[in-house]
Amino acid sequence: MLTNIQKKKKIIKQIKKISKNALSAVVANSKKIDSNKINTLRKNARKNKVKIKVIKNTLLKKAIDKTQFECLKKTLKKFTLIAYSIENPGSAAKLLYLFSKENKNFKIKGAAYEGKFIKSKKIKKLAFLPTHKEAIQRFMFMIKELSIGKLIRTLIAIKHKKQKKI
Repeated sequence: MLTNIQKKKKIIKQIKKISKNALSAVVANSKKIDSNKINTLRKNARKNKVKIKVIKNTLLKKAIDKTQFECLKKTLKKFTLIAYSIENPGSAAKLLYLFSKENKNFKIKGAAYEGKFIKSKKIKKLAFLPTHKEAIQRFMFMIKELSIGKLIRTLIAIKHKKQKKI
């Protein structure tokens, strides 16, 4: 019995450590999904720097207590899978969102980002947040468009001035 308690404490400690470093977390019900699909999901998670844990609700409630993911406690019912985004806030949400589209029995319960609860219906917003690299690319594209647009407007203004002189 003592080793069971020690194992549980170790699991709680491990989840607390992940919670401190994670940017967001998504909770889902994966009960009706077969193990091969869950293994594929785990494989994709490793590629995307997402930590996935299937854990008992009582342990998870203790592990996320006094963390930024405490708001997820109300969704912890029945069978729970939790996915943590480590590098990009939307990576876990995107991974589980796309997985839920392929597997109709996989139900996303909710997410937490910056200490706020996100309903499952609004998970798509978090899922498609641009990564840091994508945000920089979009910003550079906007700057490029603005500068080219300004150059074109200047050239058109010069052309109109020259045409008025003629």
